[in-house]
Amino acid sequence: MFQSATAYLETLSELMLAIQVTDRDGATLPLDDGSERTVQMILSVGANSRKVMLTGNGGSAAIASHMHNDLCKAVGVRALVFSEQPLMTALANDHGYECVFERPVQLWAEPGDLLITVSSSGKSQNILRAVKASSDMRCQIVTLSGFRPDNPLRQMGDINFYVGSDIYGYVETAHAALAHFITDRAASIMKMPSNAKIGI
Repeated sequence: MFQSATAYLETLSELMLAIQVTDRDGATLPLDDGSERTVQMILSVGANSRKVMLTGNGGSAAIASHMHNDLCKAVGVRALVFSEQPLMTALANDHGYECVFERPVQLWAEPGDLLITVSSSGKSQNILRAVKASSDMRCQIVTLSGFRPDNPLRQMGDINFYVGSDIYGYVETAHAALAHFITDRAASIMKMPSNAKIGI
């Protein structure tokens, strides 16, 4: 399938630049506008003493964990990632894997918090249930998904990023790069002098 590194990276570059962004009403947003709105959500959460929650499975869990690290260390925003193995396995064993993110969201979420959720397929039940629980708690929601363009997760966020591929490597790498941009951009704004932040 993959003929060469050059061809692979060319395709990846095309997919990344073609990331589709929609809002809660399904309206299309330019990539720069969607990412900037997400950055401002994060900064607003921090300024209002709220927190960011992050979820993902497998490779997407690694992306969520890395983003959690950058939000706490580089941006200085309170953040939680629900991937601690003892809690996850206890919840999965006793209640089913579909609730491993929903239950922590129900415990920790407060109105005004932000959930960022990463899912290549956009149809994992544990992710969808976490989003529903966050919505019930009046949290803001940002989704990153891929695979089918009609995946359910893509319809559920205030901001939704979609990578148009069904190949994990492409989708996950695009998600990771986008997550890095969002946290790098937020960190760069936090480092600006206060008078330089006016209008950002």
